[in-house]
Amino acid sequence: MAQRERPLSPHLQVYRWQITMVMSILHRASGIVLTLGAFGLAWWLLAMAAGGGQAAFAAECLASPFGRVALFGFSLALVYHLLNGLRHLLWDIGRGYEIPDLYKSGYTVAALTAVFTAAIWIVALGGAA
Repeated sequence: MAQRERPLSPHLQVYRWQITMVMSILHRASGIVLTLGAFGLAWWLLAMAAGGGQAAFAAECLASPFGRVALFGFSLALVYHLLNGLRHLLWDIGRGYEIPDLYKSGYTVAALTAVFTAAIWIVALGGAA
């Protein structure tokens, strides 16, 4: 049997970037960040349970510039994944499939992610009493 020439699957270079495409990619990426962050959370919990030097070391690591960036990334991924998951739940009940609604909900999720993450960090750093 002769080998047929098959068309190549289109890739990201073929499509024009759209908010729906970006939101989908970010949802998957935030899921990966949350998975990695879960290991970090487990490490921190075990260090706190052990107490003493291990707890102090964990606190020192998280207070470092790299630790703060990691915590910020984890909180950003958590908020984004939650809000975009709610967006997906709306789709599951059959709402928001019209193109204007898809764009509006995408921009809403992006804006609320920024607002909620900022609010979490303001409270966490003691900016709101």
